[in-house]
Amino acid sequence: MTTGDKAKPQSTPASGDIDQQALFFHRYPRPGKLEIQPTKPLGNQRDLALAYSPGVAAPCLAIKDDPESAADFTARSNLVAVVSNGTAVLGLGNIGPLASKPVMEGKAVLFKKFAGIDVFDIEIDAPTVERMVDVVSALEPTFGGINLEDIKAPECFEVERQLREKMEIPVFHDDQHGTAIIVAAAVLNGLELAGKDITKAKIVASGAGAAALACLNLLVTLGAKRENIWVHDLEGLVYKGREVLMDEWKAVYAQDSANRVLADSIGGADVFLGLSAAGVLKPELLAQMAEKPLIMALANPTPEIMPEVARAARPDAMICTGRSDFPNQVNNVLCFPHIFRGALDCGARTINEEMKMAAVRAIAGLAREEPSDVAARAYSGETPVFGPDYLIPSPFDQRLILRIAPAVAKAAAESGVATRPIQDFDAYLDKLNRFVFRSGFIMKPVFAAAKNAPKNRVIFAEGEDERVLRAAQVLLEEGTAKPILIGRPQIIETRLRRYGLRIRPDVDFEVVNPEGDPRYRDYVDEYFALVGRLGVIPEAARTIVRTNTTVIGALAVKRGEADALICGVEGRYSRHLRDVSQIIGKKPGVLDFSALSLLISQRGATFFTDTYVSYNPSAEEIAQTTVMAAGEIRRFGITPHAALVSHSNFGSRESESAAKMRAALKLVRELAPDLEVDGEMHGDAAISETLRERVMPNSTLKGEANLLVFPNLDAANITLGVVKTMTDSLHVGPILLGSALPAHILSPSVTSRGVVNMAALAVVEASHPA
Repeated sequence: MTTGDKAKPQSTPASGDIDQQALFFHRYPRPGKLEIQPTKPLGNQRDLALAYSPGVAAPCLAIKDDPESAADFTARSNLVAVVSNGTAVLGLGNIGPLASKPVMEGKAVLFKKFAGIDVFDIEIDAPTVERMVDVVSALEPTFGGINLEDIKAPECFEVERQLREKMEIPVFHDDQHGTAIIVAAAVLNGLELAGKDITKAKIVASGAGAAALACLNLLVTLGAKRENIWVHDLEGLVYKGREVLMDEWKAVYAQDSANRVLADSIGGADVFLGLSAAGVLKPELLAQMAEKPLIMALANPTPEIMPEVARAARPDAMICTGRSDFPNQVNNVLCFPHIFRGALDCGARTINEEMKMAAVRAIAGLAREEPSDVAARAYSGETPVFGPDYLIPSPFDQRLILRIAPAVAKAAAESGVATRPIQDFDAYLDKLNRFVFRSGFIMKPVFAAAKNAPKNRVIFAEGEDERVLRAAQVLLEEGTAKPILIGRPQIIETRLRRYGLRIRPDVDFEVVNPEGDPRYRDYVDEYFALVGRLGVIPEAARTIVRTNTTVIGALAVKRGEADALICGVEGRYSRHLRDVSQIIGKKPGVLDFSALSLLISQRGATFFTDTYVSYNPSAEEIAQTTVMAAGEIRRFGITPHAALVSHSNFGSRESESAAKMRAALKLVRELAPDLEVDGEMHGDAAISETLRERVMPNSTLKGEANLLVFPNLDAANITLGVVKTMTDSLHVGPILLGSALPAHILSPSVTSRGVVNMAALAVVEASHPA
C-alpha cells in the first residue's frame, strides 16, 4: 500500500514490445484495418433487383448520358484512392508495394475517421514514372480523387505533374503538399508573433526531399524570396554549379555562394526548416539565428534538435516538431482529410494553388481564434492560446474540418475548378457539424487533458488481471496516468513475463500487496470507523481489508494516497458499488449513485443512463442523473442533447412510468434551464428529428439526441446491451455519477482498451472536478 508519490516510472518499454503490440493489433480480431460495408438494404428480392439486375441498368444509362450524374448515383464522389509503389515508406525506405499496405490502410482509416471519406488503398508494382502514371491515370473512372503516398523523390514530382495533366480529378501527393500546408501556416503565425515580414525573412532548410521542396515552394507563394532561402542536403549547400545529387526541382534554390555547410548559412536566419535527420541542428548554431527564431525540427522520431535543448539555447525561440508529445505538432492529418473533403464536395477537377493557400490561411486562422465553448470544454480547462506554444491547432481540434473544407471549396469555385460549386454554405457547415460528432474521436479531448493533469494516480483493484496489466503499460507509454496496482507482486511479475509486457513492479509502477503492507492496521482502523455501525465487526474488518481489493483501493483514494479508483473488472457490480458507497460515499446533495454509459459507433457518440445502478429511480433521481450526465458529457467537448425516453410519446399514454418522466422533465428544466432536453418520447423520436416533428413540431430538442435517459434500469441496461452488440460499438463506462471522489466500476466484459479509456477519464475528473 505504498503511496502515489514515491515510485515513478523510470524505464520505457522497449520498441520491440510496441512492435509486438502492433502485430497483434493488425492481426486480431481480423487481419487489417478496413472492411467494406453496404449502404443500402439488401434484405429481400426487391432490394437485390434494385441494387443489381435489372434495376442497376437505370443509373448506368443515366451516367452514360450525363457523366456528372455519377456523383448522384454512385459512391465515386466520396471515394479516394490512396496509391503507393512503396519506394519511400515512412522511415523504412524502399520496402516495396506489398509491405507498404499497412501504411496505406492506416491512411485510409484517417480519411474515414477525420473526414468521412471512403478509401481503397491501392499498392502497385510500378517502379518507374511511366508505369505509375499509366496505372494510376487508368483509375480515374472509379475515384473522385487520388492521394499519392510514399513515392521517392525526385520521381514523385514527375508522377504528380503528369497525372495532374492527364486526369480531371484531384491528384495530391500528401508527403509534399500536406506537410507544406501545415508548415506554411506555422510560418505565417510564427513570423507574425515575431513581428517579421515573410518577404524579408531568411529561411535555412536542412533536407531537400519532396516535403522540404514543397514547403519552400509554398512559402515562396506566400511571399518568401528565393534569394533568402538556403537549402542543405547530404552534400551540403545547394549552390550554383553543383552537380552531385542535383535535379531540376532542387536547382531552383541554388545559391551563388561559397558557403557549404549549415554553420555557414545559419547566421541571421529567421526560420530553420528541418526535414532531414536527428541532431543536425547543434545548440551552438542557434546563437547565430535572428531574434525570435522559428525552429521547425520535423525529423521523426527524433527531431533535428530536441525542443528542451533548443529552448535552453534560445529561450526566445518558437519550436515545432513532428511529435505529439510536444506543442506545435506538424502532422499531415491536420489538413489532408479536410482538403479532400472540400474538393470532393464541390467536384473539384484538381487541387490547385488557390485551394492550398485557402487551407494554409484556414489553419493559421484557427490557431488565432478565440476558443469556442465546445473547444474549451474539450481541453478541460487547458485551453491553448495563440502564442509561441500554439502556432498551429491540434490535429484533433474538431473545428479543423469546419474551417478547411469550406475554405477549400470556396477557393475551388472562385478559381473555376469546381464542377458542383456549393450553393448554400450554411447548409454545408451544418452537414459538417453533424459529421464532427460522428467522427469516432470522442476520447481524444479526454486523453489530451489527462496528459497534463496534476492528479494522475489511478489505483486498480484487480491489478493481477491481464487487461489491467496491458492497460497499465499503455497508460505509462502514453503518459496518461500513474498506475497503482493492487495484487501480489510475484503474481504480477509472473504474468507480465507471460504476456510479454516490459513494465516492472516498483520500477515503472507501484504495487499494493494485500498480503503484507505496513499500513494494514491503519487501513483496518479507518475501514472499521466507516462501517462498524453497518454490521461489520472488527474481526471481519481485518479480513475484508486483507482480501477485498476494492475496499483497499477505495481506502487509498479516501486517504489521498491515490487520485481515482478503477474496479469491477472481476465480480458483481453491486458488490463493488456497496464498497464504494460505504467508503467514498456520495457528493453532498446527491440522492443516489447512477451510471452513464457511452457507446461509440459509426453514427458517433450516444450516452445512456442509468444503465447499472437504480432499479426504479424517482422523478427527482432521474432529473438529478440527467443533469450530472450532461456535465460529464461536456468533458468530452460535446454539447448534450437529452431525451427522456418512454413507451409514451408526448402524452400518448397515461401510466405511472410516463407520468414520472414528465415530472422529471419539469425538474430538469428547473435544475438546468440551459440544457437542451425534452420528453417523454419514443426512442425513435429521440433519434430522428423528422419523426419527432410529426408529433411535436415545437419540441425543445433539436436534431438527434445524444443522451438517452431511461425510466428504469431494465430499459436502460437492455437497450445498451442490444445496441452495443448490434452496432459493434465501443463501450466506454459505466461512468459512475455522484461519487464524492473519482471511482468507476467497470464490467467483467471490459477490454484493456476500455480500462485505458476509463482510467483517462478518471484522471480528468480527479484534476478537474465538476
